[in-house]
Amino acid sequence: MGQSIYSVKQVNTYIKNMFTQDFLLPKILIKGEVSNCKYHTSGHIYFSLKDESGSIACVMFAGQRKGLAFAMKNGDQVVAGGSVSVYERDGRYQLYAKEITLAGAGLLYERFQQLKRTLEEMGMFAPEYKQPIPKGIRVLGVVTAPTGAAVRDICNVARRRNPGIRIILYPALVQGEGAADSIVKGIRMLDRYQVDTLIVGRGGGSMEDLWAFNEEKVARAIFECSVPVISAVGHETDVTIADYVADMRAPTPSAAAELAVDDMQALTRRMEDYKKRLAFLMKGRLALMKQKLSGYQVRFGYLSPWQQIREKRQYLADMDERLREGISREILNKRHRLMLYIERMKGLSPLDKLNQGYSYTETADGKAVTKIGQVKEQELIRIHVSDGSILAKVKEKESRHE
Repeated sequence: MGQSIYSVKQVNTYIKNMFTQDFLLPKILIKGEVSNCKYHTSGHIYFSLKDESGSIACVMFAGQRKGLAFAMKNGDQVVAGGSVSVYERDGRYQLYAKEITLAGAGLLYERFQQLKRTLEEMGMFAPEYKQPIPKGIRVLGVVTAPTGAAVRDICNVARRRNPGIRIILYPALVQGEGAADSIVKGIRMLDRYQVDTLIVGRGGGSMEDLWAFNEEKVARAIFECSVPVISAVGHETDVTIADYVADMRAPTPSAAAELAVDDMQALTRRMEDYKKRLAFLMKGRLALMKQKLSGYQVRFGYLSPWQQIREKRQYLADMDERLREGISREILNKRHRLMLYIERMKGLSPLDKLNQGYSYTETADGKAVTKIGQVKEQELIRIHVSDGSILAKVKEKESRHE
């Protein structure tokens, strides 16, 4: 047989690839009635969508449960968004749901997702375009309905936090025909008025009630606003396009007022704490500086030029006195030693010997005569005695033999 034979796995894989390559099936919205709904212990939800012509198996994995905002049950009319693919093990196709909404909001939800994707691709949600909310604002702009809980909550919270805050309200339509144009006009008017921060919002409601804040014109007005915009639409679980575009999202109007307006009482308490802390630090700093100044004064007292001159003068006087005392002591020592030398020399003095009857003889050229061999007969010699000298001539020499 020339015809190819395929395994079950090959066929299922081939069919799955066909589903994957289809332009419609990877991202599709399916409307139908929920049946066979089972919440598995793993967190997965298994169910079917059916209408009068048939049904399709569906599964929402636990990781996608954030796309389900209500408790789904059998009989609900829903719109499920996800991808259709083949489960190869059983060889059957099913919808892998990522988002599920009640059918009444299905069309609006589809428009919401489409506009969200478009604006996100244009970069209008990018964090680099977000403006920081300024501190200590004086003028707060509010675009909301003139009556209702939202405006009351914003005003009450803002004035409680800062009694001196100035609030400028633009009474806008926030629901129904013309609401989007009214919100855009309010944003642009307060932007021209140059308020410090702008709150745009309303109280909670259904998706249809909040739809004005999902319009592209409102998103563009918020994005183009030169002052920071806080979006406060609905309750914490309500999310609109305006929330993505705004510089900051608040879960409720009251929270928006808290984010926009500083708590002056808390600020005053904080300033008092800073004042006390600064006073304490300054007191300690001054004490330290006084201590250092005292130390510098003491050091200057003995390091000043006049003090140095006085000390040097005193030092010179002391050294002069010590030098004089040293010289005096040295003179006395030298005198004492001289007297000792004099006494010692007295016994060796020739004059003393001459006074005792001795004489001193020298040749004519002044050499002392100690031996007879130093002179010749008839040679003149000089004999020194105690009171003078005698010039004599050698007549005869006599040697003494011991």
